[in-house]
Amino acid sequence: MFPLQLLALLFILTPTRAEEEEEEEEDEEVDASRRRGKTTRSKYDLVFSRGDLLEVPRTLFTHFGIYLGGGRVAHFIPDIMPVVSSDQHRINQMVTNTRLILGVLAKCGSVRVDSVDDFAYGSEILINTMDKVCSRPALQGEEVARRAEKLQGDVAYSLLWYNCEHFVMYCRYGTVMSFQTFQFCKTVRKLVLSRRVAKATALLGACLLLYLRAVSTCATLLAILLPFLIWMAS
Repeated sequence: MFPLQLLALLFILTPTRAEEEEEEEEDEEVDASRRRGKTTRSKYDLVFSRGDLLEVPRTLFTHFGIYLGGGRVAHFIPDIMPVVSSDQHRINQMVTNTRLILGVLAKCGSVRVDSVDDFAYGSEILINTMDKVCSRPALQGEEVARRAEKLQGDVAYSLLWYNCEHFVMYCRYGTVMSFQTFQFCKTVRKLVLSRRVAKATALLGACLLLYLRAVSTCATLLAILLPFLIWMAS
């Protein structure tokens, strides 16, 4: 973790006093708009309902969030900033790509509330498409939103085992799973755990044993066991 913190400090520059004042003013405006969003309707309330599951397709993945009303979205995102700084003004700013990538590497993230515009980042927003895929019925919208609000804060992040999709699936359906992760693991299994790979591994192991002239008991067992396990798992 320590090297990642140093790396984050190199990439995330310390702002000047003028920049800090400007950021504080922006944060105050955002906080004020969020407070107003709790009491007044947002234009997005005409499109989304509280507790809706929002999806934003990206280049390599899909990002998920829960609509809370008032133009606000709760979503789980990797972020290195809470690890390297305690400044809430900087933490509450929109997560940059650098913060996101370092958060993935450090396996740290947070469930945060952002505006719909910041959440979508200019991409198309899909609504409740998981309802057609998940076998479990969706919970009531208010319960979904309450779950999302309750989970706000720092959470350990895992690209495969607990990401933004796991978060929204728990909030809306009461189950922790990710179709993206499942599809990725299925693809890896097809590529790695196949009979063709098992045969290639056996052939490569035999060639290495003959080339290195290291025909010992351990080396022979390893050369046999590895392709055997791949064969049985294929």
